[in-house]
Amino acid sequence: MDLHANVGDELVVDAMHLDEPARKGEIIEVLGVGTETPHYRVRWDDGKESIFYPGATSHAVHPGQRR
Repeated sequence: MDLHANVGDELVVDAMHLDEPARKGEIIEVLGVGTETPHYRVRWDDGKESIFYPGATSHAVHPGQRR
């Protein structure tokens, strides 16, 4: 899974179950640049921060694409 995102992009992790909302956060740092496994420091909507390795259920939304 190649996720290409930049600082300021919104990260969305789709829900795995119908009754769960998607998880959203803002990318605040891009890590692993130039490696096979780029990853990101994300500030989630609940205010917590974590290092995130993207998977098949995640995508980035660039600021101009937000609805």
